[in-house]
Amino acid sequence: MKVIATYNIKGGVGKTATAVNLAWLAAREGAPTLIWDLDPQGAASYYFRIRPTIKGGGKRLVQGKRDLDDFIRGTDYELLDLLPADFSYRKMDLYLERSKNPISQLRKLLKPFRNEYYYVFLDCPPSISLVSENIFEATDAVLVPTIPTTLSLRTYKQIRSFFRKHGLDADKILAFFSMVDRRKTMHRSIVDTPPEYMKNLLQTAIPYDSKVEQMGIERTPLAEFAPNSRTAHCYEALWNDIKKRIPNMR
Repeated sequence: MKVIATYNIKGGVGKTATAVNLAWLAAREGAPTLIWDLDPQGAASYYFRIRPTIKGGGKRLVQGKRDLDDFIRGTDYELLDLLPADFSYRKMDLYLERSKNPISQLRKLLKPFRNEYYYVFLDCPPSISLVSENIFEATDAVLVPTIPTTLSLRTYKQIRSFFRKHGLDADKILAFFSMVDRRKTMHRSIVDTPPEYMKNLLQTAIPYDSKVEQMGIERTPLAEFAPNSRTAHCYEALWNDIKKRIPNMR
């Protein structure tokens, strides 16, 4: 089982769209796939037309009083399941602090699925927190969508700095440029000549595209309603890039 997070400290950079589209592509290839919506806003759950609520809330999950399997829901797509968000996830840090081995709790919760799913995608909230540390410990790769602007690059550097300070494996970080608008001079400049400190940068960039925003109207992955769009093809190329970077991928 490969666990892949879409993560950034910043919001609005394309984390959820990436998680939803890549999970759909993985399932289309025939790999049993789970997407866990860890963001209390519940955007991934909304895209898949699943109510973002967990009976008893996140506290019972973290405490091990309820199995994750009790809350997993099938989506409209074969081999693709979803563990919906819950608004109580906003207090997830507090629940983790009160548990044994608070940094390893997420990995422990996912362990029973190692023979059930080939891929688990984590759609993460935009923060640095104990939840983030759990995510970093549990994952095989941390995908960091990065808008080609000065502030987004600064955020990327903060993530790498956090990994170094906490002795985490920074090779897990796989950044890629997202929401790229080549009409903008800064976007073109950064994408064409990325900073040297952007290690493990994926080659595929995701363009700015109103069709990605339209996912919120269609409530379905991009390749379902716009399969011939440039951005749908870019997500496919990005997924192929990722599979080449993570050991023992399909």
